[in-house]
Amino acid sequence: MLISTKGRYALRVMIDLAEHQSGSYIPLKEIALRQNISEKYLEIILKVLVRNQFLTGLRGKGGGYRLTRSPEQYTVGSILRLTEETLAPVACLEDNAPHCDRVSECRTLPLWMELNRLVNNYLDSVTLADLTNTGADGGDYVI
Repeated sequence: MLISTKGRYALRVMIDLAEHQSGSYIPLKEIALRQNISEKYLEIILKVLVRNQFLTGLRGKGGGYRLTRSPEQYTVGSILRLTEETLAPVACLEDNAPHCDRVSECRTLPLWMELNRLVNNYLDSVTLADLTNTGADGGDYVI
C-alpha cells in the first residue's frame, strides 16, 4: 500500500478546514496557498470530497468550502478510501478481486489479511480531530 499524493493532499485539506473552522466558507485560494497545492489540483480533490458529502461548497462571493460534520466524525481511513483505489496490501484483498485459485494453499494469505485488518483498524481509529493542532495556525505541518 502506497498512499498517493491525492490521498495525502485530501488529508491535508481536511485538516486545514478543521483547523480553520469559523462557520463561514473558506475560499479555495486560501487553502491552496496555506497548503502549497495548486488550485487546479485542489479542485479535483475538493470535487471528490464534496461529491461524497465530506465537504460542502458554495460558489460566488463569500464562497468556498467547509466541513459537513465535526472533525471527530471523520476518520483518516474514510478520507483515504475516497481518494485511493485501495488500501489493501495485496491485490487478492481488494474489493471485487477475482477469485484466486491458490487461496486454499496460500501460506501468506493470513499474513496479508492480518496486515490489512491492522492498517484499516488503525486508520479508522484516528480522527481528523486527532490530527488538528489547535495551538498553531495549521500551516506548519507536513504529511
